[in-house]
Amino acid sequence: MSTKTTIKIVALLLILSLALVGCGGGENKGASGDNGKLYKINIATATTGGVYYPMGNALAQIWSKNVEGVKAAAQSTAGTPQNIDLLKEKEAEIAFAQNGISYYAYTGTGTYEGKAVPSIRGMLSLYPNVMHMVVRKGAGIKSVADLKGKKFVPGQVASATEVNGREILSVYGLNYQKDKGETNVNADYVGYNEAADLLKDGHTDAVLLAGGIPTSAVMDILATGAGELISLEPEKIEEITTKFPWYFEITIPAGTYPNQDKEIKTVSVSNILITREDLPEDLIYKLCKAVYDYHDDLVAGHQAATATTLDHALDGMIIPLHPGAIKYFKEQGIEVK
Repeated sequence: MSTKTTIKIVALLLILSLALVGCGGGENKGASGDNGKLYKINIATATTGGVYYPMGNALAQIWSKNVEGVKAAAQSTAGTPQNIDLLKEKEAEIAFAQNGISYYAYTGTGTYEGKAVPSIRGMLSLYPNVMHMVVRKGAGIKSVADLKGKKFVPGQVASATEVNGREILSVYGLNYQKDKGETNVNADYVGYNEAADLLKDGHTDAVLLAGGIPTSAVMDILATGAGELISLEPEKIEEITTKFPWYFEITIPAGTYPNQDKEIKTVSVSNILITREDLPEDLIYKLCKAVYDYHDDLVAGHQAATATTLDHALDGMIIPLHPGAIKYFKEQGIEVK
């Protein structure tokens, strides 16, 4: 066989092998593939001391195990604002979020003034995100009004909890943002676990911890006896829910947390799952379905998921639903507005 003939045969074999590779079922990047290919689902959650992260891990396991062609993983983040950014940049497919912040992002209002993210879509409602105002015993704080001049942890910078802190303190005439005029509260911006440590060590006077019931960081603080929960006054609850209509009144029953001998009146928002408008209808349909089909596994991930039921599937959903979610809920006989 001549050298030229050999070269031609080798070249032909190389072309054929490349063609076969091109037709093969390689993995997708993110969720951009066709049917039959692997969907890599990145679930944006929050810090490890809250509820989003453990529930996100449970979702990842449910979807990876029970939805064909899906490989999901939970990512720890700073919370809702970063999660929305990750969706916008297509670095996440699914995200945990507070409904109020999601509304701001979708409409380009509030904290998202002039920087709307109209591509986000709703999937389903998860559970109430309860505002736990925890104060250090001996700090002389009986009301949020007493935070004036005190050290306070509202959450990480620009996190959803930190936005909650701004909104709640605003009805008390309190401000900790140096770029918003004169401040009368001294803020320290850290995550839940570090906030708990600061309060237990006496380095801060109060922390706001937004999460499902129970929230692990609240359990940690109250179990040591270093802190206690305080209620919001009825007139302030009414003012908050009027000014920010995605909030609603909620009661934390006595005995929910260690050393908590009285019920706590506070406010809550809804935690929701959100996604991107460009993801396939069939994929989102299957992901929604699996949440309810394997609800027991979700509850095993975190007790807050007991509230993740079809009866409350659209509670607090104030952004448009993804078509896949609309299809699933209509099949379940749930009215979709």
